[in-house]
Amino acid sequence: MSGALSWPFLRLYILVLLYFSANSLLNVLIPLKGESLGATNTTIGLIMGAYMFTTMFFRPWAGHIIQRHGPIKVLRIILIVNGLALLLYTITGLGGYLVARMLQGVSTAFFSMALQVGIIDALPEEDRSQGISLYSLFSYIPGIIGPLLALSIWQGGMEYFPIMMISIAIFTGVVGYSAKIDKAKTEKIIVNPVHGVKTFSSFGQLVKNPYLLKCSILMLVGSIVFGAITTFIPLYAAQLPSSNAGIFLMLMAGTVVISRFTLRKKIPSDGKWHSLFMMGNMLLLAIAALCVGFALNGGPILFYIGACIMGIAQALLYPTLTTYLSFVLPHGNRNVLLGLFIAMADLGVSLGSVIMGPIVDIYSYSFMYMICAGLGVMMIFFAYDRRKVLVG
Repeated sequence: MSGALSWPFLRLYILVLLYFSANSLLNVLIPLKGESLGATNTTIGLIMGAYMFTTMFFRPWAGHIIQRHGPIKVLRIILIVNGLALLLYTITGLGGYLVARMLQGVSTAFFSMALQVGIIDALPEEDRSQGISLYSLFSYIPGIIGPLLALSIWQGGMEYFPIMMISIAIFTGVVGYSAKIDKAKTEKIIVNPVHGVKTFSSFGQLVKNPYLLKCSILMLVGSIVFGAITTFIPLYAAQLPSSNAGIFLMLMAGTVVISRFTLRKKIPSDGKWHSLFMMGNMLLLAIAALCVGFALNGGPILFYIGACIMGIAQALLYPTLTTYLSFVLPHGNRNVLLGLFIAMADLGVSLGSVIMGPIVDIYSYSFMYMICAGLGVMMIFFAYDRRKVLVG
């Protein structure tokens, strides 16, 4: 195998799988633990949202530092931080989870940027979309088994929780320290300290750069819906007869994995804006949220159909937008601007927890998912652009 499926890249994808295994457990266990301790949906949302909010905050700096020092050096340092965060989960209660989530957020900001920058720089242009799609695919594979495993741990009294966290930290560290990116293929960008774009000043590009603005808004709104699904499904499913949160999350993650593998060559990798493709993607997002919201009356079949449709939307949105930006952003500060874009994805997931929690406390889960569907419909119109390439 060659290109995005060659052994050096497969080893990086395995590292991604190990790294995100912890989250596949924590996304289920933290809401359940919070509810058992009497925490409101607002509190649970804050704890869950702290992870991605911290990731968002550090993402631009991650892109800047990686651009200067290279992905491998940064990766090896950040794996230590990740190990400390996972260890903290095993020795603290709900209050300590907030600190652990923030540490994990810092780690993820640098980890994901290091891996994605390394993949983008090391692959030829025609393979970029496959590399990013496979990265995302392997980050979702743990979600196939993780939710059901988390429910088993929860029902068993959490006895195996510390063992799982420590094991994941060790295996991730071992694989991470042995990972390499072919330096002969990796292009390290030398940034002129005078003319290079500084991290702070680059924030203005979110508004000034039309490519970045459009992609960031689509990713932000899409991620709000994804965040609301991930955080509150474990609690919402308990209200639905004959429905299981573990099966829902397993179906969603499984669909993401299958879609990203089977459709990876369908994702545009030509630097052009494909309006119909993006509008169809946002339509899937809206339909999925509607299915979940109506599941209280429509039953478990509608609930699980929503999981599968949501998985397809999730599989396509991120790699499509990331690949497009890798072509159209200015080469000299591409990594920093990609960091800002990914930060918008992080912010969206965080807002999906933080903002939607109070809405659930005031109204209901169904009402909240109807709001998510409405956001998806708005983005269908926003995704339209008659030009194949956006012009600034």
